Amino acid sequence: MTKPVTYKQPLAPKLTGLAYIPRWLGGTACYMAFALGGLLSSLTILPILRFWPGSPQQRIERVQRAVHLMFKGFVKMLTWAGVINLSHGDLSRLRDARGVIVTANHPTLVDVVVLISLMPNAGCIVKQGLWRNPFLRGVVSCAGYIPNRGAELLLEDCKSVLERGTNVIIFPEGTRTVIGEKINPFARGAANITLRTHSDLLPVFLKTNTVGLSKQQAWYQVPRRTIGMHIEIGETLPYLRYDANAGGDAKMARQMTRDLENYYKQQLDRYL
Repeated sequence: MTKPVTYKQPLAPKLTGLAYIPRWLGGTACYMAFALGGLLSSLTILPILRFWPGSPQQRIERVQRAVHLMFKGFVKMLTWAGVINLSHGDLSRLRDARGVIVTANHPTLVDVVVLISLMPNAGCIVKQGLWRNPFLRGVVSCAGYIPNRGAELLLEDCKSVLERGTNVIIFPEGTRTVIGEKINPFARGAANITLRTHSDLLPVFLKTNTVGLSKQQAWYQVPRRTIGMHIEIGETLPYLRYDANAGGDAKMARQMTRDLENYYKQQLDRYL
């Protein structure tokens, strides 16, 4: 596999005392804007885009583009508030991708927002709780995101979404990375979907230089040190590479998952 170029952002100073107050206020304002923006857009612009004349595919693409732009604005707000600072290599393969599984490690709370802000053509698998969230259920419904409602139904939904050219974002760790670990053990979901839908897989590496917005921290614990996040795109893993092997879907999924997990460990070792 091709090795992405190693790059690491310098560590930002840690804010303490009164110097931390503007950071906390700015970060909290960003979260409030995100929640209210999700609610208002669910009641106004997104339903209009969804039901505007056009084919079902055109309607979903309009909404996904709108969500992409809104998330792009939110990332700019987080950057302005000093919560995160993004850098990246060549993103052309990510922006131009169509109908592929996009996997990423999961160091922070805002990873999916960052990825969708970089991809105008993206969907994701959403846990059932978000479909009941009044601030976000309109967004995930209008954008054609996939509810996590059981293995077979999930595979059918993923296949339908991928066949129409939408990329599906999956975090193989399943949850945010535990503090002190490079990554959590990978589950086989991404590999199973890749093999069962005959889709290629595009790995994305989210490389952070400090801990923040992690699973062990509450959402309101705004980082005292700006999170430097560098984004790199790995080498595409074609499903045919594994489909050609004997042994059945389960064996191929296990092998693909091991390869993917080792690939992430290798690349993150070169950064952390």
